[in-house]
Amino acid sequence: MSTTLPVRFDPAQDQRGGAAPVATWDQVAAELPQVAATMRAYLAQIACVLRPGSVNGADQSLRCFATYLLTHTPTLTCVADIDRSTIEAYKPWLAARPGRGGTPLGLATIAGRLGTLRMFFIRIGEWDWDDAPARVPMFSGDLPRQDRPLPKALDDPSAARLLRAAQAQPRMLLRVTVEVLLRTGLRVSEYTALPADALVHIGAGPWLHVPVGKLHQDRYLPLHPHVLTLIQDYRATHVDPTHPLLLPRENGRALDRHTVTRMINKAGAAAGLPHIHPHQLRHTLATQAINRGMSLEAIAAMLGHSSMDMTLRYARIANRTVAEEYFAVTDKVDALYTDPAHLPADALGPNMARLRREHSRMLGNGHCTRPPELDCAFESICETCTFFQTTIAFRPTLQAQHDDAHAKGQTHRAQLFGKLLNNLENGEAS
Repeated sequence: MSTTLPVRFDPAQDQRGGAAPVATWDQVAAELPQVAATMRAYLAQIACVLRPGSVNGADQSLRCFATYLLTHTPTLTCVADIDRSTIEAYKPWLAARPGRGGTPLGLATIAGRLGTLRMFFIRIGEWDWDDAPARVPMFSGDLPRQDRPLPKALDDPSAARLLRAAQAQPRMLLRVTVEVLLRTGLRVSEYTALPADALVHIGAGPWLHVPVGKLHQDRYLPLHPHVLTLIQDYRATHVDPTHPLLLPRENGRALDRHTVTRMINKAGAAAGLPHIHPHQLRHTLATQAINRGMSLEAIAAMLGHSSMDMTLRYARIANRTVAEEYFAVTDKVDALYTDPAHLPADALGPNMARLRREHSRMLGNGHCTRPPELDCAFESICETCTFFQTTIAFRPTLQAQHDDAHAKGQTHRAQLFGKLLNNLENGEAS
């Protein structure tokens, strides 16, 4: 009777495609049986509530961490032994690992693997598992901060060229694909999985029913009559009425994202455009909608967003309020640079305009609200008082007051200060 020995992990084994090897669960179990058991039990639990793709991603992240434990922690025997120092050593090791093609792992991949690992520790602690560390050894600050670039949408001229090029293509499925994605904003996975009964009529118009998908919710989209005609014509020509899919290939096989990408780029090449990712058509519709006044709530419903945070990314592309307010003051700013002596009255701004309206001078028992450009017979009342006295030491001030009155056309004040100056010149102190 032969016995199969467990395969141990060899970090020097060949790297496929330049990527660093990751241990299998059998290899982890051969050297760290308790670690493998805890992690695999965790995967079995989350498989009950998450989609297969999410579980596969968690599986990859945990095996990557287990690979580090195999090669760098010879004394560790269980998950409960993992402490903060282990995590701090794992982070630079992960960042230095090569990915596909031998290039370093991307920031999003690193953040994903660390985030999955942190959630593993949090959950097994919440579940009171015996193999959970006494405290979660990871913090939110362990995850690298990722860039949040704006969605890469086609601009209006490029979108128009793509649509015209698609409409000129002889293959009907290509025309349908580009039109549907560009006018509905569907994800590729939603488009390829549309069931045969997705076309419905609600009220007087056609709608497209998008079943439960990526975000666990279905939705209805209003369908452009032209797109409805294209779909019906394609189905009448190429699709068996009993086929379960709305838009399969001409041979009956289901479409996949690679085929969809090739069709879009065939039309894009004819339009003279660079490579286009299918998701760009989704971004394009959202950007066109927000630029033309569609509300964020309506865009979120159309795209099937579960959170407004996802939709707000499109608001950063073109904020109409900011644009309108900017151009409202552009003329005033231009006037400031080109002809500052003739700025419009409201260019002072609300605060300065209010200050001019509320101009006042404090008096002994109140305020004077006379506009500064108007003359006042009482403005120099102190100088006309019999108890007023001045000397040659105040000549510069009296001269400045005289010049100010003369410049403002205030003849009464100008004569008064002129008389005082003459008296000083003649040696007569008042």
